[in-house]
Amino acid sequence: MKACKSSTLALKLQGFFSDYLPRQRALSRHTLLNYRDSLKLLLKFVAGNKGDPSRLAVEDLTVESITAFLQSLETRRHNRASTRNVRLSAIHSFFRYLGGECPEHLERTRRILAIPFKRTDSREIAHLDFQEVQAVFQAVEVGRPNGHRDLALLSLMFNTGARVSEIVGLQTEDLCLSAPFSVLLRGKGRKERTCPLWPETARLLQVLIDQRGVPAAQPAPVFLNARGDRLTRFGIRVILNKYVTAAAKHRPSLRNKRLHPHSVRHSTAIHLLRSGVDLSTIAHWLGHVSINTTNKYLSMDLEAKREALAKAQPLLNGNHRLGDWRKDPNLIAWLEAL
Repeated sequence: MKACKSSTLALKLQGFFSDYLPRQRALSRHTLLNYRDSLKLLLKFVAGNKGDPSRLAVEDLTVESITAFLQSLETRRHNRASTRNVRLSAIHSFFRYLGGECPEHLERTRRILAIPFKRTDSREIAHLDFQEVQAVFQAVEVGRPNGHRDLALLSLMFNTGARVSEIVGLQTEDLCLSAPFSVLLRGKGRKERTCPLWPETARLLQVLIDQRGVPAAQPAPVFLNARGDRLTRFGIRVILNKYVTAAAKHRPSLRNKRLHPHSVRHSTAIHLLRSGVDLSTIAHWLGHVSINTTNKYLSMDLEAKREALAKAQPLLNGNHRLGDWRKDPNLIAWLEAL
């Protein structure tokens, strides 16, 4: 009986990853792998050190066991609440699928979907201002090995604000390097969008492809690593960190910033916003499904806040002096006078 129950869980996991996620929901491989890692960690935790995850049944996945797993992520693996929430999102997605496939587990599904996400701290999104972007470009030595590739890569990232997964998957056939210059990007949910290119970016990409001798009719990855393989997400992160570190020697403001490839995407959005581009256009530029996602860049634009403060009249004048509450027996009146 246990074997039969365990086969149900295995079959539903197989259907979840082989059909539901890639075909019905058309999720990217990156998202699929994130879901896989989350459920793999859960199964190993529930099975225990000596257990066999393949022998687990749906009945073993209880609210109590899942809650204990989520707690262990923070206490044992020292994950942040945001990471815990990512794992829980994958678990919720699987049980929504399971509930639709197996009505006998609807009550279990309902209880597990009721496990709440944890509130996370809202951290300022790291980005580079215009002078910092220029400093990063200037740190690239084109004459060194892979120098031209790195400059073309960074220029394309800042130009388009593309997700790192979109840059990694880019093919030469996606580039239009004759005027009007553009690039075809494939984003989340296999959605495609075309982004214009600066002439300088198009020139750098053309030189890169010419240097490699890629035939015009032959599709090939745009960016390769030192081994001749497609450049990875990790490789792009290493390249960015390398030049940010070099640029920080001349631009001290870069030293205390925690930057990653997605920071480049934020930097593009801020640059467009400060250039007067409306939020709707920026949303299409970045491939946002909802303009609400783009609204966050309004709160990031510190320069705009400074300009607004300079235009506003100060609320306090230089002669205003607050009284001492110890001299005023009516504390509430003092507070209201602030």
